[in-house]
Amino acid sequence: MKALTVIAAGLGFEDLEKRKLLKMAGLDFKPATSVFPAVTCVAQASFRTAAEPIDHAMTSNGYYSRELCKPFFWEQSSSLVKGPRIWDAPKANGLRTGLYFWQQSFGENADTVISPAPIHKHGGGMVMRHYTKPSGMSDILDRLCGTFPLHRYWGPLASPKVGRYVIDNTFEMLAAHETDVAFLYLPTLDYEAQRFGPDGKKADAAYSEFVSQLSRIADWCSKRGVSLSVCGDYQIGAVDRMPSFPNAVLRSAGLFNVRHVAGRAYPDFAESRAFAMCDHEVAHVYVKREEDVAKVRALFESTREYESVEERASQNWANASAGEILLLAKKGSWCAYPWWTDVREEPDYAGHVDIHNKPGYDPCELFFGGFFPPSTSRDFSKVKGTHGRVSKIAYASTIPGVSGDSFVDLASCVGKTLEGMK
Repeated sequence: MKALTVIAAGLGFEDLEKRKLLKMAGLDFKPATSVFPAVTCVAQASFRTAAEPIDHAMTSNGYYSRELCKPFFWEQSSSLVKGPRIWDAPKANGLRTGLYFWQQSFGENADTVISPAPIHKHGGGMVMRHYTKPSGMSDILDRLCGTFPLHRYWGPLASPKVGRYVIDNTFEMLAAHETDVAFLYLPTLDYEAQRFGPDGKKADAAYSEFVSQLSRIADWCSKRGVSLSVCGDYQIGAVDRMPSFPNAVLRSAGLFNVRHVAGRAYPDFAESRAFAMCDHEVAHVYVKREEDVAKVRALFESTREYESVEERASQNWANASAGEILLLAKKGSWCAYPWWTDVREEPDYAGHVDIHNKPGYDPCELFFGGFFPPSTSRDFSKVKGTHGRVSKIAYASTIPGVSGDSFVDLASCVGKTLEGMK
Protein backbone atom coordinates (compact mmCIF):
# COMPACT_ATOMS: atom_id res chain seq x y z
CA MET A 1 0.00 0.00 0.00
CA LYS A 2 1.44 3.35 -1.04
CA ALA A 3 -1.22 6.08 -0.81
CA LEU A 4 -4.67 6.60 0.72
CA THR A 5 -6.84 9.63 -0.06
CA VAL A 6 -9.80 10.40 2.21
CA ILE A 7 -12.60 12.69 1.03
CA ALA A 8 -14.39 13.82 4.20
CA ALA A 9 -17.93 15.12 3.76
CA GLY A 10 -18.45 18.60 5.16
CA LEU A 11 -14.85 19.15 6.27
CA GLY A 12 -14.82 22.95 6.16
CA PHE A 13 -11.78 25.05 6.98
CA GLU A 14 -13.72 27.60 9.04
CA ASP A 15 -15.25 24.80 11.13
CA LEU A 16 -11.81 23.41 11.92
CA GLU A 17 -10.43 26.87 12.63
CA LYS A 18 -13.08 27.84 15.17
CA ARG A 19 -12.75 24.46 16.88
CA LYS A 20 -8.95 24.80 16.96
CA LEU A 21 -8.55 21.57 15.01
CA LEU A 22 -6.19 22.76 12.27
CA LYS A 23 -3.64 20.32 13.69
CA MET A 24 -5.35 16.96 13.93
CA ALA A 25 -4.19 13.33 13.83
CA GLY A 26 -0.66 14.52 13.06
CA LEU A 27 -1.87 16.52 10.05
CA ASP A 28 -1.72 20.27 9.42
CA PHE A 29 -4.86 21.48 7.64
CA LYS A 30 -4.93 24.34 5.14
CA PRO A 31 -7.73 26.06 3.20
CA ALA A 32 -8.72 25.69 -0.44
CA THR A 33 -11.73 26.77 -2.49
CA SER A 34 -14.46 24.21 -3.11
CA VAL A 35 -15.76 23.24 -6.51
CA PHE A 36 -19.14 24.66 -7.57
CA PRO A 37 -21.78 23.42 -7.06
CA ALA A 38 -20.31 22.16 -3.80
CA VAL A 39 -22.26 18.92 -3.51
CA THR A 40 -21.17 15.30 -3.14
CA CYS A 41 -21.27 13.88 -6.67
CA VAL A 42 -19.85 17.00 -8.30
CA ALA A 43 -16.95 17.13 -5.84
CA GLN A 44 -16.14 13.43 -6.14
CA ALA A 45 -16.26 13.61 -9.94
CA SER A 46 -13.98 16.66 -9.87
CA PHE A 47 -11.46 14.91 -7.65
CA ARG A 48 -11.31 11.62 -9.56
CA THR A 49 -10.81 13.49 -12.86
CA ALA A 50 -8.95 16.60 -11.60
CA ALA A 51 -11.37 18.53 -13.81
CA GLU A 52 -14.18 21.06 -13.57
CA PRO A 53 -17.86 20.09 -13.93
CA ILE A 54 -18.01 21.49 -17.46
CA ASP A 55 -15.54 18.77 -18.46
CA HIS A 56 -16.63 15.74 -16.39
CA ALA A 57 -20.40 16.44 -16.85
CA MET A 58 -21.51 15.96 -13.21
CA THR A 59 -23.25 19.21 -12.33
CA SER A 60 -25.45 17.93 -9.51
CA ASN A 61 -26.19 14.89 -7.35
CA GLY A 62 -28.83 14.22 -9.98
CA TYR A 63 -29.19 14.58 -13.71
CA TYR A 64 -32.08 15.08 -16.09
CA SER A 65 -32.50 12.83 -19.11
CA ARG A 66 -34.05 14.96 -21.82
CA GLU A 67 -34.61 11.82 -23.90
CA LEU A 68 -36.54 10.04 -21.14
CA CYS A 69 -38.11 13.23 -19.71
CA LYS A 70 -37.09 12.08 -16.26
CA PRO A 71 -34.73 13.27 -13.50
CA PHE A 72 -32.48 10.73 -11.77
CA PHE A 73 -30.84 11.17 -8.37
CA TRP A 74 -27.94 9.24 -6.85
CA GLU A 75 -27.42 6.97 -9.86
CA GLN A 76 -24.26 4.91 -9.48
CA SER A 77 -22.91 4.24 -12.97
CA SER A 78 -19.30 5.40 -13.36
CA SER A 79 -20.01 6.26 -17.01
CA LEU A 80 -21.84 9.37 -15.79
CA VAL A 81 -18.43 10.83 -14.93
CA LYS A 82 -16.58 11.71 -18.12
CA GLY A 83 -12.84 11.87 -18.58
CA PRO A 84 -9.66 10.10 -17.42
CA ARG A 85 -9.14 9.24 -13.73
CA ILE A 86 -6.22 10.41 -11.63
CA TRP A 87 -5.42 6.76 -10.87
CA ASP A 88 -5.10 5.79 -14.56
CA ALA A 89 -1.34 6.45 -14.59
CA PRO A 90 -0.54 4.32 -11.52
CA LYS A 91 -2.76 1.56 -12.98
CA ALA A 92 -0.75 1.75 -16.19
CA ASN A 93 2.38 1.38 -14.04
CA GLY A 94 1.02 -1.88 -12.65
CA LEU A 95 -0.35 -0.53 -9.35
CA ARG A 96 -3.69 -1.76 -7.99
CA THR A 97 -6.39 0.77 -7.12
CA GLY A 98 -9.35 0.84 -4.72
CA LEU A 99 -12.47 3.03 -4.50
CA TYR A 100 -14.48 2.78 -1.29
CA PHE A 101 -17.91 4.29 -0.57
CA TRP A 102 -17.70 6.80 -3.42
CA GLN A 103 -20.67 7.70 -5.61
CA GLN A 104 -20.74 6.61 -9.28
CA SER A 105 -18.53 3.60 -8.55
CA PHE A 106 -20.43 0.86 -10.42
CA GLY A 107 -18.38 -0.20 -13.41
CA GLU A 108 -15.41 1.95 -12.38
CA ASN A 109 -11.99 0.79 -13.58
CA ALA A 110 -10.62 0.53 -10.03
CA ASP A 111 -9.45 -2.96 -9.08
CA THR A 112 -11.49 -3.09 -5.85
CA VAL A 113 -14.73 -1.28 -4.98
CA ILE A 114 -17.13 -1.03 -2.03
CA SER A 115 -20.44 0.79 -2.29
CA PRO A 116 -23.78 0.65 -0.42
CA ALA A 117 -26.25 -1.23 -2.63
CA PRO A 118 -29.39 -2.50 -0.85
CA ILE A 119 -31.86 -4.78 -2.61
CA HIS A 120 -35.40 -3.34 -2.48
CA LYS A 121 -37.93 -6.12 -1.96
CA HIS A 122 -41.11 -6.27 -4.01
CA GLY A 123 -43.36 -6.44 -0.94
CA GLY A 124 -41.59 -3.60 0.85
CA GLY A 125 -38.45 -3.39 2.94
CA MET A 126 -34.94 -4.11 1.77
CA VAL A 127 -31.96 -6.38 2.10
CA MET A 128 -28.93 -4.45 3.39
CA ARG A 129 -26.02 -5.31 1.12
CA HIS A 130 -22.81 -3.95 -0.33
CA TYR A 131 -21.81 -3.81 -3.94
CA THR A 132 -18.23 -5.03 -4.07
CA LYS A 133 -15.61 -5.67 -6.67
CA PRO A 134 -14.69 -8.50 -6.62
CA SER A 135 -18.27 -9.58 -5.95
CA GLY A 136 -17.38 -12.30 -3.44
CA MET A 137 -16.15 -9.73 -0.95
CA SER A 138 -19.70 -8.73 -0.01
CA ASP A 139 -20.30 -11.89 2.00
CA ILE A 140 -16.85 -11.70 3.55
CA LEU A 141 -17.32 -8.10 4.69
CA ASP A 142 -20.74 -8.93 6.14
CA ARG A 143 -19.19 -11.76 8.10
CA LEU A 144 -16.21 -9.72 9.34
CA CYS A 145 -17.86 -6.34 9.91
CA GLY A 146 -21.57 -7.08 10.16
CA THR A 147 -24.39 -6.38 7.72
CA PHE A 148 -24.17 -2.94 6.17
CA PRO A 149 -26.25 -0.56 8.37
CA LEU A 150 -27.90 1.52 5.66
CA HIS A 151 -30.24 3.10 8.23
CA ARG A 152 -27.13 4.60 9.89
CA TYR A 153 -25.72 5.78 6.56
CA TRP A 154 -28.78 7.85 5.60
CA GLY A 155 -32.20 8.64 7.06
CA PRO A 156 -33.53 9.64 10.50
CA LEU A 157 -31.17 7.20 12.23
CA ALA A 158 -28.05 8.27 10.31
CA SER A 159 -25.12 8.54 12.70
CA PRO A 160 -21.56 9.93 12.64
CA LYS A 161 -20.52 6.56 14.08
CA VAL A 162 -21.24 4.90 10.73
CA GLY A 163 -17.80 6.16 9.73
CA ARG A 164 -16.35 3.44 11.95
CA TYR A 165 -18.09 0.83 9.84
CA VAL A 166 -16.87 2.47 6.64
CA ILE A 167 -13.29 2.33 7.95
CA ASP A 168 -13.66 -1.30 9.13
CA ASN A 169 -14.81 -2.38 5.67
CA THR A 170 -12.05 -0.45 3.96
CA PHE A 171 -9.32 -1.96 6.11
CA GLU A 172 -10.70 -5.47 5.60
CA MET A 173 -10.80 -4.96 1.82
CA LEU A 174 -7.23 -3.63 1.84
CA ALA A 175 -6.12 -6.62 3.92
CA ALA A 176 -7.78 -9.11 1.56
CA HIS A 177 -6.54 -7.59 -1.70
CA GLU A 178 -3.19 -6.09 -2.54
CA THR A 179 -3.95 -2.42 -3.15
CA ASP A 180 -1.45 0.35 -3.82
CA VAL A 181 -3.61 3.44 -4.29
CA ALA A 182 -6.96 3.80 -2.51
CA PHE A 183 -9.69 6.43 -2.17
CA LEU A 184 -12.11 6.50 0.77
CA TYR A 185 -15.23 8.60 1.33
CA LEU A 186 -16.02 9.32 4.99
CA PRO A 187 -19.54 10.70 5.74
CA THR A 188 -19.01 11.29 9.48
CA LEU A 189 -19.53 15.08 9.56
CA ASP A 190 -22.46 15.29 7.17
CA TYR A 191 -25.47 14.44 9.32
CA GLU A 192 -25.52 16.54 12.48
CA ALA A 193 -24.42 19.69 10.66
CA GLN A 194 -27.37 19.38 8.29
CA ARG A 195 -29.81 18.49 11.06
CA PHE A 196 -28.78 21.01 13.70
CA GLY A 197 -26.40 23.39 11.95
CA PRO A 198 -22.59 23.52 11.79
CA ASP A 199 -22.34 25.00 15.31
CA GLY A 200 -23.47 23.66 18.64
CA LYS A 201 -23.09 20.53 20.72
CA LYS A 202 -24.29 18.02 18.11
CA ALA A 203 -21.80 19.25 15.53
CA ASP A 204 -19.08 19.35 18.19
CA ALA A 205 -19.80 15.72 19.05
CA ALA A 206 -19.58 14.76 15.37
CA TYR A 207 -16.19 16.45 15.16
CA SER A 208 -15.01 14.55 18.22
CA GLU A 209 -16.05 11.33 16.50
CA PHE A 210 -14.30 12.45 13.32
CA VAL A 211 -11.06 13.18 15.17
CA SER A 212 -11.14 9.67 16.61
CA GLN A 213 -11.81 8.10 13.20
CA LEU A 214 -9.15 10.16 11.45
CA SER A 215 -6.60 9.33 14.15
CA ARG A 216 -7.30 5.65 13.57
CA ILE A 217 -6.76 6.07 9.81
CA ALA A 218 -3.57 8.10 10.32
CA ASP A 219 -2.18 5.52 12.75
CA TRP A 220 -2.96 2.70 10.31
CA CYS A 221 -1.16 4.57 7.52
CA SER A 222 1.83 5.47 9.69
CA LYS A 223 2.42 1.86 10.74
CA ARG A 224 2.41 0.73 7.11
CA GLY A 225 4.33 3.60 5.54
CA VAL A 226 1.28 4.73 3.59
CA SER A 227 1.02 8.35 2.43
CA LEU A 228 -2.23 9.96 3.61
CA SER A 229 -4.15 12.85 2.05
CA VAL A 230 -7.37 14.21 3.56
CA CYS A 231 -9.65 16.69 1.84
CA GLY A 232 -13.09 18.15 2.51
CA ASP A 233 -15.60 18.50 -0.32
CA TYR A 234 -17.74 21.39 0.95
CA GLN A 235 -18.43 23.42 4.07
CA ILE A 236 -21.92 23.24 5.54
CA GLY A 237 -23.45 26.63 6.23
CA ALA A 238 -26.10 27.54 8.78
CA VAL A 239 -29.77 27.74 7.74
CA ASP A 240 -31.75 30.55 9.35
CA ARG A 241 -34.68 30.95 6.97
CA MET A 242 -37.19 28.78 5.13
CA PRO A 243 -36.22 27.24 1.79
CA SER A 244 -37.53 28.41 -1.56
CA PHE A 245 -39.92 26.21 -3.56
CA PRO A 246 -39.14 26.81 -7.25
CA ASN A 247 -41.41 24.03 -8.54
CA ALA A 248 -44.39 25.51 -6.71
CA VAL A 249 -43.63 28.83 -8.43
CA LEU A 250 -43.42 27.12 -11.83
CA ARG A 251 -46.68 25.24 -11.22
CA SER A 252 -48.48 28.42 -10.21
CA ALA A 253 -47.28 30.01 -13.46
CA GLY A 254 -48.66 27.10 -15.50
CA LEU A 255 -45.20 25.83 -16.50
CA PHE A 256 -45.01 22.73 -14.25
CA ASN A 257 -47.64 20.06 -14.97
CA VAL A 258 -48.92 17.31 -12.67
CA ARG A 259 -51.08 14.24 -13.06
CA HIS A 260 -53.50 13.37 -10.28
CA VAL A 261 -53.51 9.75 -9.15
CA ALA A 262 -55.69 8.73 -6.20
CA GLY A 263 -55.93 12.36 -5.19
CA ARG A 264 -52.17 12.90 -5.17
CA ALA A 265 -50.27 15.19 -7.54
CA TYR A 266 -47.40 13.47 -9.36
CA PRO A 267 -45.11 15.38 -11.70
CA ASP A 268 -45.65 15.16 -15.45
CA PHE A 269 -42.18 15.95 -16.71
CA ALA A 270 -43.06 15.08 -20.31
CA GLU A 271 -45.65 17.85 -20.53
CA SER A 272 -44.06 20.37 -18.17
CA ARG A 273 -42.49 23.32 -19.92
CA ALA A 274 -40.13 23.83 -16.99
CA PHE A 275 -39.20 22.17 -13.71
CA ALA A 276 -36.52 22.62 -11.06
CA MET A 277 -34.16 19.84 -9.98
CA CYS A 278 -33.25 21.00 -6.47
CA ASP A 279 -29.95 20.18 -4.83
CA HIS A 280 -29.20 21.93 -1.54
CA GLU A 281 -28.48 25.63 -2.23
CA VAL A 282 -28.60 25.16 -6.00
CA ALA A 283 -31.43 24.33 -8.40
CA HIS A 284 -31.18 23.44 -12.08
CA VAL A 285 -34.26 24.68 -13.93
CA TYR A 286 -34.81 22.71 -17.14
CA VAL A 287 -36.80 24.70 -19.71
CA LYS A 288 -38.19 22.73 -22.65
CA ARG A 289 -38.74 25.60 -25.08
CA GLU A 290 -36.01 28.07 -25.90
CA GLU A 291 -38.55 30.87 -26.15
CA ASP A 292 -39.53 30.27 -22.48
CA VAL A 293 -36.04 30.73 -21.02
CA ALA A 294 -36.25 34.52 -20.64
CA LYS A 295 -39.76 34.21 -19.18
CA VAL A 296 -38.64 31.65 -16.59
CA ARG A 297 -35.63 33.72 -15.64
CA ALA A 298 -37.80 36.81 -15.15
CA LEU A 299 -40.27 34.77 -13.10
CA PHE A 300 -37.62 33.72 -10.59
CA GLU A 301 -36.00 37.15 -10.52
CA SER A 302 -39.38 38.61 -9.59
CA THR A 303 -39.60 36.43 -6.48
CA ARG A 304 -36.46 38.03 -5.02
CA GLU A 305 -35.82 34.74 -3.21
CA TYR A 306 -32.47 33.97 -4.82
CA GLU A 307 -28.96 35.28 -4.60
CA SER A 308 -28.59 34.73 -8.32
CA VAL A 309 -30.72 33.65 -11.29
CA GLU A 310 -28.46 32.95 -14.26
CA GLU A 311 -28.76 31.36 -17.67
CA ARG A 312 -26.52 28.37 -18.27
CA ALA A 313 -24.65 30.10 -21.08
CA SER A 314 -23.29 32.65 -18.61
CA GLN A 315 -21.83 30.01 -16.27
CA ASN A 316 -18.27 28.87 -17.01
CA TRP A 317 -18.77 25.59 -15.09
CA ALA A 318 -21.98 24.38 -16.71
CA ASN A 319 -22.31 22.18 -19.79
CA ALA A 320 -25.39 20.81 -21.55
CA SER A 321 -26.21 18.52 -18.60
CA ALA A 322 -27.06 21.57 -16.48
CA GLY A 323 -30.41 23.32 -16.52
CA GLU A 324 -31.14 26.27 -18.77
CA ILE A 325 -31.49 28.40 -15.62
CA LEU A 326 -29.35 28.05 -12.48
CA LEU A 327 -30.71 29.24 -9.14
CA LEU A 328 -28.53 29.92 -6.12
CA ALA A 329 -30.44 30.30 -2.86
CA LYS A 330 -29.77 33.24 -0.59
CA LYS A 331 -27.28 32.52 2.15
CA GLY A 332 -29.09 30.82 5.01
CA SER A 333 -31.68 29.27 2.71
CA TRP A 334 -31.84 26.37 0.25
CA CYS A 335 -33.99 24.98 -2.59
CA ALA A 336 -36.70 22.40 -1.80
CA TYR A 337 -38.24 20.16 -4.47
CA PRO A 338 -42.04 20.13 -3.61
CA TRP A 339 -44.51 21.44 -6.17
CA TRP A 340 -47.60 21.21 -3.97
CA THR A 341 -48.93 23.64 -1.36
CA ASP A 342 -51.80 21.43 -0.18
CA VAL A 343 -50.51 18.52 1.91
CA ARG A 344 -53.32 16.34 0.59
CA GLU A 345 -51.62 16.44 -2.83
CA GLU A 346 -48.21 15.25 -1.70
CA PRO A 347 -47.03 12.05 -3.44
CA ASP A 348 -46.73 8.91 -1.33
CA TYR A 349 -42.93 9.07 -1.30
CA ALA A 350 -42.85 12.55 0.25
CA GLY A 351 -42.82 11.16 3.79
CA HIS A 352 -40.28 8.41 3.20
CA VAL A 353 -36.59 7.94 2.56
CA ASP A 354 -36.79 7.71 -1.21
CA ILE A 355 -33.66 9.18 -2.74
CA HIS A 356 -34.45 7.97 -6.26
CA ASN A 357 -38.08 9.02 -6.82
CA LYS A 358 -37.79 12.54 -5.47
CA PRO A 359 -36.63 15.00 -8.17
CA GLY A 360 -34.35 16.70 -5.68
CA TYR A 361 -32.33 16.27 -2.53
CA ASP A 362 -34.51 16.11 0.60
CA PRO A 363 -32.72 16.81 3.91
CA CYS A 364 -36.03 16.28 5.74
CA GLU A 365 -35.24 12.58 5.38
CA LEU A 366 -32.84 13.07 8.28
CA PHE A 367 -35.80 13.57 10.65
CA PHE A 368 -38.68 11.39 11.81
CA GLY A 369 -42.14 12.66 10.96
CA GLY A 370 -44.17 10.01 12.73
CA PHE A 371 -43.96 6.46 14.01
CA PHE A 372 -47.42 4.95 13.31
CA PRO A 373 -46.92 4.39 10.45
CA PRO A 374 -43.23 5.37 10.37
CA SER A 375 -42.41 8.34 8.16
CA THR A 376 -39.88 11.07 7.64
CA SER A 377 -40.52 14.71 8.38
CA ARG A 378 -42.06 17.18 5.98
CA ASP A 379 -41.24 20.12 8.27
CA PHE A 380 -38.70 22.10 6.28
CA SER A 381 -38.02 24.43 9.20
CA LYS A 382 -36.15 21.61 10.97
CA VAL A 383 -33.23 21.73 8.53
CA LYS A 384 -30.43 23.87 10.00
CA GLY A 385 -27.52 23.22 7.65
CA THR A 386 -26.95 23.25 3.89
CA HIS A 387 -24.25 23.61 1.23
CA GLY A 388 -23.71 24.14 -2.48
CA ARG A 389 -22.19 27.60 -2.75
CA VAL A 390 -18.44 28.14 -3.05
CA SER A 391 -16.77 27.80 0.34
CA LYS A 392 -13.44 27.02 1.99
CA ILE A 393 -12.68 23.34 2.42
CA ALA A 394 -9.82 21.95 4.53
CA TYR A 395 -7.06 19.64 3.34
CA ALA A 396 -3.87 18.06 4.63
CA SER A 397 -1.36 15.53 3.33
CA THR A 398 1.71 13.65 4.44
CA ILE A 399 2.94 13.81 0.83
CA PRO A 400 5.47 16.66 0.47
CA GLY A 401 4.37 19.30 -1.99
CA VAL A 402 0.65 18.48 -2.10
CA SER A 403 -1.04 21.87 -2.13
CA GLY A 404 -3.46 23.97 -4.13
CA ASP A 405 -5.73 26.99 -4.03
CA SER A 406 -8.75 25.01 -5.18
CA PHE A 407 -10.28 21.56 -4.85
CA VAL A 408 -9.36 20.73 -8.46
CA ASP A 409 -5.79 21.95 -7.91
CA LEU A 410 -5.48 19.52 -5.00
CA ALA A 411 -6.82 16.64 -7.08
CA SER A 412 -4.36 17.45 -9.84
CA CYS A 413 -1.49 17.63 -7.35
CA VAL A 414 -2.40 14.28 -5.80
CA GLY A 415 -2.77 12.80 -9.29
CA LYS A 416 0.70 13.93 -10.33
CA THR A 417 2.14 12.42 -7.17
CA LEU A 418 0.41 9.09 -7.86
CA GLU A 419 1.62 9.21 -11.47
CA GLY A 420 5.22 8.97 -10.26
CA MET A 421 4.60 5.93 -8.09
CA LYS A 422 5.99 2.57 -9.18
